Amino acid sequence: MLLESFAITTTGRRAQNEDAICARPDLGLFVVADGMGGYEGGEIASRVAVTTIEELVARTASDADVTWPYRIDPRRGVVENEVAVATRLANDRILRQRHGELAQMGSTVVVLRLAHDRAVLGHVGDSRIYRLRDGALAQLTVDHSLYALLVASGAEMPSKDEFALRHVITRALGTPNAEAEVQAIDLRAGDVFMLCSDGLSEVLEPALIAARLALPARSACELLVDEAYAAGSRDNISAVVVRVR
Repeated sequence: MLLESFAITTTGRRAQNEDAICARPDLGLFVVADGMGGYEGGEIASRVAVTTIEELVARTASDADVTWPYRIDPRRGVVENEVAVATRLANDRILRQRHGELAQMGSTVVVLRLAHDRAVLGHVGDSRIYRLRDGALAQLTVDHSLYALLVASGAEMPSKDEFALRHVITRALGTPNAEAEVQAIDLRAGDVFMLCSDGLSEVLEPALIAARLALPARSACELLVDEAYAAGSRDNISAVVVRVR
């Protein structure tokens, strides 16, 4: 499996970047985290999330006998357990630092772990993973947000732009409700994945995302970030594009 990837995170119109990213094609690991809880708190939380996940996956890759900090779930495969354990460890590390000025910090996270012919996805919050396959774009994660929860319940809702509480999320690392949603899907040559923070997904239409993901990874990533900014994004903007060859 050959991977072509490119990753960008930018402050956008914010004074400081509370997003953090990881692109490790050598590990088949890609991560985007979007911090919250004030400038310093958000920056620390997202960095802790990404660093913790990268460290655990790297350690597992280099030592088949590594001891994980939590019991595995026998209903899941090895890589699914790895993603679940890594996100849980990230949550615990953020929780340990939540005091004083950092008492309100937390972070969303999306994780893509590619191994053999499978892709394992993990997410907490409203950062997203998309896949372009045979020209069709699919959003592979469902936002952990109040808006998505109400839509799923069948409530009649206005458009997300008109919903006053559209930024309220229902799960985040560093909070009591931080369990990652983990899934494994098949992987095919030609698949293109994009991980992004809501600074990108909130302002770009799916048709535009699909068109850009048909390009080489670097071109796609650079254009999507630039176009999110041009579309008026008020948030930090992060994107990781991965093409499977």
